[in-house]
Amino acid sequence: MAKGQEQTAPDAVLTRIGQVVILHHAGDREEARHRFLELWAEIGTDGDPLHRCTLAHYMADAQDDPSDELAWDLRALTAAEELAGARSAEHVSAPAVRALYPSLHLNLAADYLKLGRDGAARTHLRRARTAAGTLGDDRYGEGVRAAISRLESSLGERGTDGDGRWGPPRQRP
Repeated sequence: MAKGQEQTAPDAVLTRIGQVVILHHAGDREEARHRFLELWAEIGTDGDPLHRCTLAHYMADAQDDPSDELAWDLRALTAAEELAGARSAEHVSAPAVRALYPSLHLNLAADYLKLGRDGAARTHLRRARTAAGTLGDDRYGEGVRAAISRLESSLGERGTDGDGRWGPPRQRP
């Protein structure tokens, strides 16, 4: 196989995952789950951690049962940790890998809250808030921070500055 073809293979898998995400967002959860499972079987439990993390992260959102959602989110976190440890320099920049953690921990906190495990929810919520320092001042970062704040309110938690806020308001040019 030519070198150029080898380099496009990971992008092809991420593109296929993205296509299933679009299907899920269009409202076909059952078909999305089916296609995600097919991709999971293809990637394998020892496959590329970026692919496993991405797929498990989205597969969790397609679950109806909170226990299944938790299991997929835990798979995503495990793959992210593997990615950060072994492949970050090779596959993606370290900051890009670190930017996954706030969302992954936020999802786990929400999963545990749905399951009535408030202690575990608070633990992951604190981890999400701590990891959110790596996020940029863009729509993604703002969205994750807003979701963390909403979940903190649901759990009666306050932010690290004592009042539940993220600090001074961001100035827009």
